Amino acid sequence: MNNLCKDRVNQVVIGVDGEAQRIDNYLLKILKGVPKSHVYRILRSGEVRVNGGRAGPSRRLTEGDKVRIPPIRIAEREPGTKPRNPMQLPILFEDDDLLIIDKPSGLAVHGGSGVSFGLIEIIRADRPNQPFIELVHRLDKETSGVLLLAKTRSALTHLHGQIRDNLTKKIYVALVWGAWDHTIKKIDLSLRKFVSKEGERRVVVDGSEGKPSLTFVRALETHGETTLIEANLKTGRTHQIRVHLAHKNYPILGDDKYGDFRRNKIFQAYGLKRMFLHAHQFSFTHPVHGNRIKIESPIPTELRRVMTAIDESQQEKELNIP
Repeated sequence: MNNLCKDRVNQVVIGVDGEAQRIDNYLLKILKGVPKSHVYRILRSGEVRVNGGRAGPSRRLTEGDKVRIPPIRIAEREPGTKPRNPMQLPILFEDDDLLIIDKPSGLAVHGGSGVSFGLIEIIRADRPNQPFIELVHRLDKETSGVLLLAKTRSALTHLHGQIRDNLTKKIYVALVWGAWDHTIKKIDLSLRKFVSKEGERRVVVDGSEGKPSLTFVRALETHGETTLIEANLKTGRTHQIRVHLAHKNYPILGDDKYGDFRRNKIFQAYGLKRMFLHAHQFSFTHPVHGNRIKIESPIPTELRRVMTAIDESQQEKELNIP
């Protein structure tokens, strides 16, 4: 993989690490720095061939397949930049099959689309002798919290099966604008992805063409005119929590895509410098040992400080009431 040449056709023979992978995901992994849009363009154009034939993005690879990759310019990392120190990525759990990271906000989970490197690239660079390491799921760049990675192909496949069959439990916490309506216990709204004219990935509620999406919600704490809520995802759609809450008029504070821009500016005065969304808990069955595991990440200190600042401001307002 490391011998790919950007100026000529590359012929790659699929090894055990590529077995059963979709070809789009495989190319995104080995073509470091190449925008996702470009990878899909060469797939749609037929420039990528498997065993001499055209291959669509969903084509599953088999060990021994011969893949033709056309000449392609791989984006170079800007001089002077380097991956974040791996020691700054707290490990919540690790064994021979799994690595679970407490992902910080502001770090993409993978490189591409203008990002030279992400969390997965940092970990791979820090563990050059690790034969296999892949993301089990993803978190948005601005979302912090529990992130699962698999260290074997079998563990990855097993966990993907659990997610697909709704056998895992993913709990997020978010601070939203407004006093929560306690009659809202679940949000069952279909979601559809699209790309805007500016090339931005967006998600909208669409009852006719969207995919079924279900979120269970309950209020945890009140902080002034905001509410800390817990969201239990029953489906894992892109931007699901963000769009569901915004559609119900409870936008997540700090969400610059689906939130309230004016209120986001106001809450910057309370120290809010990011989206207030945190992956708090992930429960699953260990893919090898079979025991049930629950991993938790506490709400980050910078988000707790925001709630404290809101409470203090609210107390000052109450004391000034005639």
